[in-house]
Amino acid sequence: MTSLPLVFDAPRRGRPPTHFADLDQAARVAALGELGLPKFRADQLARQYYGRLNGDVEEMTDLPAGARAKVGEALFPKLLAPVRHVSCDDGSTRKTLWRLHDGTLLESVLMRYTDRNTLCISSQAGCGMACPFCATGQGGLDRNLSTGEIVDQVRSAARALRDGEFGPEGRLSNIVFMGMGEPLANYKRVVSAVRQITSPAPEGLGISARSVTVSTVGLAPSIRRLADEGLAVTLAVSLHTPDDELRDTLVPVNNRWSVSEVLDAARYYADTTGRRVSIEYALIRDVNDQPWRADMLGQKLHKALGSRVHVNLIPLNPTPGSEWDASPKPVEREFVRRVQAHGVSCTVRDTRGQEIAAACGQLAAEETAG
Repeated sequence: MTSLPLVFDAPRRGRPPTHFADLDQAARVAALGELGLPKFRADQLARQYYGRLNGDVEEMTDLPAGARAKVGEALFPKLLAPVRHVSCDDGSTRKTLWRLHDGTLLESVLMRYTDRNTLCISSQAGCGMACPFCATGQGGLDRNLSTGEIVDQVRSAARALRDGEFGPEGRLSNIVFMGMGEPLANYKRVVSAVRQITSPAPEGLGISARSVTVSTVGLAPSIRRLADEGLAVTLAVSLHTPDDELRDTLVPVNNRWSVSEVLDAARYYADTTGRRVSIEYALIRDVNDQPWRADMLGQKLHKALGSRVHVNLIPLNPTPGSEWDASPKPVEREFVRRVQAHGVSCTVRDTRGQEIAAACGQLAAEETAG
Protein backbone atom coordinates (compact mmCIF):
# COMPACT_ATOMS: atom_id res chain seq x y z
CA MET A 1 0.00 0.00 0.00
CA THR A 2 1.48 3.36 -1.00
CA SER A 3 2.06 5.68 1.94
CA LEU A 4 1.40 9.40 1.82
CA PRO A 5 4.34 11.78 2.30
CA LEU A 6 5.15 12.87 5.84
CA VAL A 7 6.46 16.30 6.76
CA PHE A 8 8.11 16.73 10.16
CA ASP A 9 10.18 19.88 9.64
CA ALA A 10 8.03 22.96 9.21
CA PRO A 11 8.85 25.24 6.29
CA ARG A 12 9.53 28.71 7.62
CA ARG A 13 6.99 30.89 5.96
CA GLY A 14 7.97 33.70 8.33
CA ARG A 15 9.79 33.66 11.65
CA PRO A 16 7.49 35.11 14.33
CA PRO A 17 8.73 38.15 16.23
CA THR A 18 10.17 37.36 19.65
CA HIS A 19 7.60 37.69 22.42
CA PHE A 20 7.83 37.80 26.21
CA ALA A 21 6.36 34.27 26.32
CA ASP A 22 9.18 32.95 24.11
CA LEU A 23 11.85 33.88 26.67
CA ASP A 24 12.96 32.37 29.95
CA GLN A 25 13.52 34.55 33.01
CA ALA A 26 17.19 35.20 32.28
CA ALA A 27 16.46 36.22 28.69
CA ARG A 28 13.67 38.55 29.85
CA VAL A 29 15.99 40.27 32.33
CA ALA A 30 18.68 40.58 29.65
CA ALA A 31 16.22 42.07 27.15
CA LEU A 32 15.04 44.61 29.69
CA GLY A 33 18.64 45.45 30.54
CA GLU A 34 19.26 46.28 26.89
CA LEU A 35 16.35 48.70 27.15
CA GLY A 36 17.87 50.30 30.24
CA LEU A 37 15.27 48.85 32.61
CA PRO A 38 15.90 47.06 35.94
CA LYS A 39 15.35 43.32 36.29
CA PHE A 40 12.36 43.67 38.63
CA ARG A 41 10.38 44.82 35.61
CA ALA A 42 10.46 41.22 34.32
CA ASP A 43 8.32 40.06 37.26
CA GLN A 44 6.10 43.09 36.83
CA LEU A 45 5.51 42.25 33.17
CA ALA A 46 4.83 38.59 34.02
CA ARG A 47 2.15 39.64 36.51
CA GLN A 48 0.55 41.81 33.87
CA TYR A 49 0.64 39.19 31.10
CA TYR A 50 -0.20 36.00 33.00
CA GLY A 51 -2.04 37.37 36.01
CA ARG A 52 -4.01 40.27 34.56
CA LEU A 53 -4.11 38.84 31.02
CA ASN A 54 -2.85 42.08 29.48
CA GLY A 55 -1.11 41.69 26.14
CA ASP A 56 -0.92 45.40 25.33
CA VAL A 57 1.74 47.42 27.15
CA GLU A 58 -0.52 50.48 27.16
CA GLU A 59 -2.65 48.62 29.72
CA MET A 60 0.36 47.93 31.93
CA THR A 61 0.00 51.06 34.00
CA ASP A 62 2.68 50.12 36.54
CA LEU A 63 5.23 50.37 33.72
CA PRO A 64 6.58 53.91 33.21
CA ALA A 65 4.70 55.59 30.37
CA GLY A 66 7.97 56.55 28.69
CA ALA A 67 9.11 52.92 28.58
CA ARG A 68 5.97 51.33 27.22
CA ALA A 69 6.60 51.86 23.53
CA LYS A 70 10.08 50.33 23.57
CA VAL A 71 8.96 47.44 25.81
CA GLY A 72 6.02 46.79 23.52
CA GLU A 73 8.21 46.73 20.45
CA ALA A 74 10.84 44.50 22.04
CA LEU A 75 8.73 42.08 24.09
CA PHE A 76 5.02 42.39 23.25
CA PRO A 77 4.60 42.47 19.47
CA LYS A 78 1.06 41.75 18.27
CA LEU A 79 1.08 38.03 17.50
CA LEU A 80 -2.57 37.27 16.73
CA ALA A 81 -5.07 39.47 14.90
CA PRO A 82 -8.66 38.16 14.79
CA VAL A 83 -10.02 37.87 11.26
CA ARG A 84 -13.46 36.81 12.39
CA HIS A 85 -15.40 35.12 15.19
CA VAL A 86 -18.18 32.67 14.34
CA SER A 87 -20.60 31.43 17.01
CA CYS A 88 -23.15 28.63 17.19
CA ASP A 89 -24.73 26.16 19.64
CA ASP A 90 -26.87 28.99 21.08
CA GLY A 91 -23.75 31.06 21.59
CA SER A 92 -21.88 28.46 23.65
CA THR A 93 -19.29 27.74 20.93
CA ARG A 94 -17.11 30.38 19.30
CA LYS A 95 -14.54 29.72 16.64
CA THR A 96 -11.89 32.35 15.94
CA LEU A 97 -9.83 32.64 12.79
CA TRP A 98 -6.54 34.41 13.53
CA ARG A 99 -4.07 36.01 11.15
CA LEU A 100 -0.41 35.97 12.20
CA HIS A 101 2.25 38.56 11.40
CA ASP A 102 3.16 36.87 8.09
CA GLY A 103 -0.40 36.33 6.91
CA THR A 104 -0.55 32.74 8.15
CA LEU A 105 -4.00 31.65 9.33
CA LEU A 106 -4.82 29.55 12.36
CA GLU A 107 -7.90 28.64 14.36
CA SER A 108 -9.01 28.19 17.95
CA VAL A 109 -12.38 27.17 19.35
CA LEU A 110 -13.83 28.22 22.71
CA MET A 111 -16.59 26.02 24.13
CA ARG A 112 -18.74 26.76 27.16
CA TYR A 113 -20.25 23.91 29.16
CA THR A 114 -22.19 23.97 32.40
CA ASP A 115 -19.20 22.74 34.42
CA ARG A 116 -16.19 24.01 32.44
CA ASN A 117 -14.92 26.31 29.70
CA THR A 118 -12.68 24.59 27.18
CA LEU A 119 -10.37 26.08 24.59
CA CYS A 120 -9.14 24.03 21.63
CA ILE A 121 -5.86 25.51 20.40
CA SER A 122 -3.52 25.09 17.46
CA SER A 123 0.17 24.20 17.71
CA GLN A 124 1.02 24.54 14.03
CA ALA A 125 -0.36 26.52 11.11
CA GLY A 126 -1.58 23.64 8.98
CA CYS A 127 -0.36 20.09 9.52
CA GLY A 128 2.11 17.76 7.84
CA MET A 129 0.62 14.46 9.02
CA ALA A 130 -1.50 14.13 5.85
CA CYS A 131 -4.50 12.33 7.39
CA PRO A 132 -6.90 12.31 4.43
CA PHE A 133 -10.13 12.85 6.38
CA CYS A 134 -8.84 16.00 8.14
CA ALA A 135 -9.25 19.47 6.63
CA THR A 136 -5.96 20.64 8.14
CA GLY A 137 -4.12 17.59 6.85
CA GLN A 138 -5.51 18.18 3.38
CA GLY A 139 -4.11 21.70 3.40
CA GLY A 140 -0.56 20.72 4.38
CA LEU A 141 1.84 22.46 6.75
CA ASP A 142 2.65 26.18 6.67
CA ARG A 143 4.91 26.34 9.71
CA ASN A 144 5.32 25.67 13.42
CA LEU A 145 3.82 28.17 15.80
CA SER A 146 6.10 29.89 18.27
CA THR A 147 5.63 29.38 22.00
CA GLY A 148 4.25 32.90 22.20
CA GLU A 149 1.70 32.25 19.44
CA ILE A 150 0.47 29.17 21.31
CA VAL A 151 0.33 30.82 24.75
CA ASP A 152 -1.34 33.95 23.42
CA GLN A 153 -4.27 31.92 22.11
CA VAL A 154 -4.87 30.87 25.71
CA ARG A 155 -4.36 34.32 27.23
CA SER A 156 -6.75 35.87 24.69
CA ALA A 157 -9.47 33.31 25.43
CA ALA A 158 -9.03 33.61 29.19
CA ARG A 159 -9.41 37.37 28.91
CA ALA A 160 -12.47 37.10 26.66
CA LEU A 161 -14.18 34.85 29.21
CA ARG A 162 -13.16 36.98 32.17
CA ASP A 163 -14.47 40.14 30.54
CA GLY A 164 -17.74 38.62 29.34
CA GLU A 165 -16.94 39.01 25.65
CA PHE A 166 -18.32 35.53 25.08
CA GLY A 167 -21.50 35.25 27.12
CA PRO A 168 -21.51 35.60 30.91
CA GLU A 169 -18.22 36.26 32.66
CA GLY A 170 -16.33 33.04 33.34
CA ARG A 171 -12.97 31.38 33.85
CA LEU A 172 -11.03 29.31 31.33
CA SER A 173 -10.62 25.86 32.88
CA ASN A 174 -9.57 23.37 30.19
CA ILE A 175 -7.11 23.40 27.28
CA VAL A 176 -6.97 20.82 24.51
CA PHE A 177 -4.20 20.75 21.91
CA MET A 178 -6.59 19.43 19.27
CA GLY A 179 -6.65 22.34 16.84
CA MET A 180 -4.48 22.69 13.76
CA GLY A 181 -1.23 20.75 13.70
CA GLU A 182 0.51 17.81 15.37
CA PRO A 183 1.64 19.07 18.80
CA LEU A 184 4.47 16.58 19.20
CA ALA A 185 5.94 17.65 15.83
CA ASN A 186 6.48 21.07 17.45
CA TYR A 187 7.68 19.46 20.65
CA LYS A 188 9.90 22.04 22.39
CA ARG A 189 7.54 24.95 21.83
CA VAL A 190 4.49 22.96 22.89
CA VAL A 191 6.16 21.77 26.10
CA SER A 192 7.28 25.33 26.86
CA ALA A 193 3.72 26.54 26.25
CA VAL A 194 2.27 23.82 28.49
CA ARG A 195 4.60 24.86 31.30
CA GLN A 196 3.42 28.46 30.98
CA ILE A 197 -0.22 27.44 30.76
CA THR A 198 0.00 25.30 33.90
CA SER A 199 2.43 27.25 36.12
CA PRO A 200 0.72 29.39 38.76
CA ALA A 201 0.72 33.15 38.29
CA PRO A 202 2.90 35.12 37.92
CA GLU A 203 4.98 32.47 36.14
CA GLY A 204 2.03 31.20 34.13
CA LEU A 205 -1.73 31.14 33.57
CA GLY A 206 -2.46 28.76 36.42
CA ILE A 207 -4.59 26.16 34.62
CA SER A 208 -4.37 22.70 36.19
CA ALA A 209 -2.17 20.24 34.29
CA ARG A 210 -4.94 17.67 34.73
CA SER A 211 -7.17 19.96 32.68
CA VAL A 212 -4.73 20.14 29.77
CA THR A 213 -4.83 17.53 26.99
CA VAL A 214 -2.08 17.07 24.41
CA SER A 215 -3.19 15.13 21.35
CA THR A 216 -0.97 13.22 18.94
CA VAL A 217 -1.40 10.96 15.92
CA GLY A 218 1.17 8.64 17.46
CA LEU A 219 4.75 9.92 17.40
CA ALA A 220 5.88 7.12 19.71
CA PRO A 221 9.35 8.43 20.71
CA SER A 222 7.89 11.85 21.53
CA ILE A 223 5.12 10.26 23.62
CA ARG A 224 7.82 8.62 25.75
CA ARG A 225 9.75 11.87 25.94
CA LEU A 226 6.61 13.73 27.06
CA ALA A 227 6.06 11.12 29.78
CA ASP A 228 9.44 12.04 31.26
CA GLU A 229 8.75 15.80 31.36
CA GLY A 230 6.90 15.60 34.68
CA LEU A 231 3.92 17.53 33.34
CA ALA A 232 1.13 15.00 34.06
CA VAL A 233 -1.13 16.36 31.33
CA THR A 234 -3.65 14.07 29.66
CA LEU A 235 -2.34 12.27 26.59
CA ALA A 236 -4.80 11.75 23.73
CA VAL A 237 -3.81 9.40 20.93
CA SER A 238 -5.64 9.75 17.62
CA LEU A 239 -5.78 6.06 16.73
CA HIS A 240 -8.84 5.89 14.42
CA THR A 241 -8.43 2.18 13.70
CA PRO A 242 -6.79 -0.73 15.56
CA ASP A 243 -5.26 -2.44 12.50
CA ASP A 244 -2.10 -1.38 10.69
CA GLU A 245 -3.41 -2.03 7.21
CA LEU A 246 -6.12 0.65 7.39
CA ARG A 247 -4.17 2.97 9.69
CA ASP A 248 -1.33 3.21 7.16
CA THR A 249 -3.86 5.06 4.99
CA LEU A 250 -5.94 6.94 7.57
CA VAL A 251 -2.94 8.04 9.67
CA PRO A 252 0.14 7.84 7.42
CA VAL A 253 2.57 8.24 10.34
CA ASN A 254 1.63 4.64 11.11
CA ASN A 255 4.12 3.69 8.41
CA ARG A 256 6.83 4.74 10.89
CA TRP A 257 5.28 3.67 14.17
CA SER A 258 2.77 0.84 14.09
CA VAL A 259 -0.29 0.47 16.28
CA SER A 260 1.61 -1.81 18.67
CA GLU A 261 4.48 0.69 18.97
CA VAL A 262 2.04 3.54 19.64
CA LEU A 263 0.19 1.54 22.30
CA ASP A 264 3.49 0.53 23.92
CA ALA A 265 4.39 4.23 24.15
CA ALA A 266 0.93 5.01 25.54
CA ARG A 267 1.42 2.32 28.20
CA TYR A 268 4.77 3.88 29.11
CA TYR A 269 3.01 7.25 29.45
CA ALA A 270 0.35 5.77 31.73
CA ASP A 271 2.96 3.91 33.82
CA THR A 272 5.18 6.98 34.18
CA THR A 273 2.56 9.64 34.86
CA GLY A 274 -0.21 7.62 36.49
CA ARG A 275 -2.66 9.25 34.09
CA ARG A 276 -5.32 7.53 32.05
CA VAL A 277 -4.75 7.75 28.28
CA SER A 278 -7.48 8.94 25.95
CA ILE A 279 -7.92 7.22 22.58
CA GLU A 280 -9.51 9.36 19.87
CA TYR A 281 -11.44 7.46 17.21
CA ALA A 282 -13.23 9.31 14.37
CA LEU A 283 -16.00 6.96 13.33
CA ILE A 284 -16.29 6.91 9.53
CA ARG A 285 -19.14 5.20 7.74
CA ASP A 286 -18.12 1.87 6.15
CA VAL A 287 -14.42 2.62 6.69
CA ASN A 288 -13.51 1.94 10.33
CA ASP A 289 -16.86 1.29 12.01
CA GLN A 290 -17.14 -2.50 11.51
CA PRO A 291 -18.06 -4.65 14.54
CA TRP A 292 -14.84 -6.67 14.22
CA ARG A 293 -12.79 -3.50 14.43
CA ALA A 294 -14.63 -2.54 17.61
CA ASP A 295 -13.75 -5.95 19.05
CA MET A 296 -10.12 -5.64 17.98
CA LEU A 297 -9.92 -2.15 19.45
CA GLY A 298 -11.31 -3.28 22.78
CA GLN A 299 -9.01 -6.30 22.92
CA LYS A 300 -5.83 -4.38 22.07
CA LEU A 301 -6.56 -1.51 24.45
CA HIS A 302 -7.46 -3.80 27.32
CA LYS A 303 -4.25 -5.76 26.81
CA ALA A 304 -2.05 -2.66 26.52
CA LEU A 305 -3.61 -0.35 29.08
CA GLY A 306 -6.19 -2.22 31.13
CA SER A 307 -8.42 0.25 32.98
CA ARG A 308 -6.11 3.20 32.26
CA VAL A 309 -7.71 4.09 28.95
CA HIS A 310 -10.84 5.78 27.69
CA VAL A 311 -12.08 5.78 24.09
CA ASN A 312 -13.63 8.96 22.70
CA LEU A 313 -15.67 8.08 19.63
CA ILE A 314 -15.96 11.16 17.42
CA PRO A 315 -18.73 11.32 14.82
CA LEU A 316 -16.89 12.43 11.69
CA ASN A 317 -17.42 16.07 10.79
CA PRO A 318 -17.27 15.83 6.97
CA THR A 319 -15.06 18.34 5.18
CA PRO A 320 -16.00 19.90 1.82
CA GLY A 321 -15.35 17.49 -1.02
CA SER A 322 -14.76 14.56 1.32
CA GLU A 323 -15.82 11.10 0.19
CA TRP A 324 -16.48 10.03 3.80
CA ASP A 325 -19.33 10.62 6.21
CA ALA A 326 -20.24 9.91 9.84
CA SER A 327 -21.45 6.46 10.79
CA PRO A 328 -25.18 5.98 11.41
CA LYS A 329 -26.28 6.15 15.05
CA PRO A 330 -27.15 2.42 15.32
CA VAL A 331 -23.66 1.53 14.08
CA GLU A 332 -22.17 4.00 16.55
CA ARG A 333 -24.12 2.49 19.45
CA GLU A 334 -23.06 -1.04 18.53
CA PHE A 335 -19.43 0.05 18.29
CA VAL A 336 -19.59 1.52 21.79
CA ARG A 337 -21.25 -1.63 23.15
CA ARG A 338 -18.59 -3.92 21.70
CA VAL A 339 -15.65 -1.84 22.98
CA GLN A 340 -17.20 -1.68 26.44
CA ALA A 341 -17.75 -5.45 26.38
CA HIS A 342 -13.96 -5.84 26.53
CA GLY A 343 -13.75 -3.83 29.74
CA VAL A 344 -12.71 -0.58 28.07
CA SER A 345 -14.44 2.71 28.85
CA CYS A 346 -15.98 4.20 25.69
CA THR A 347 -18.25 7.18 25.07
CA VAL A 348 -19.30 9.33 22.13
CA ARG A 349 -17.91 12.85 22.21
CA ASP A 350 -20.31 15.75 22.23
CA THR A 351 -19.99 17.37 18.81
CA ARG A 352 -19.88 21.15 18.62
CA GLY A 353 -19.83 23.69 15.85
CA GLN A 354 -20.69 21.69 12.76
CA GLU A 355 -22.56 24.62 11.22
CA ILE A 356 -19.55 26.94 11.64
CA ALA A 357 -16.97 24.72 9.96
CA ALA A 358 -15.52 23.72 13.33
CA ALA A 359 -13.54 20.78 12.04
CA CYS A 360 -9.92 21.85 12.28
CA GLY A 361 -8.78 23.77 9.25
CA GLN A 362 -12.16 24.33 7.62
CA LEU A 363 -12.46 28.02 8.46
CA ALA A 364 -8.88 28.74 7.34
CA ALA A 365 -9.49 26.83 4.10
CA GLU A 366 -12.63 28.85 3.44
CA GLU A 367 -10.79 32.13 4.07
CA THR A 368 -7.95 31.17 1.75
CA ALA A 369 -10.33 30.03 -0.98
CA GLY A 370 -12.35 33.21 -0.63
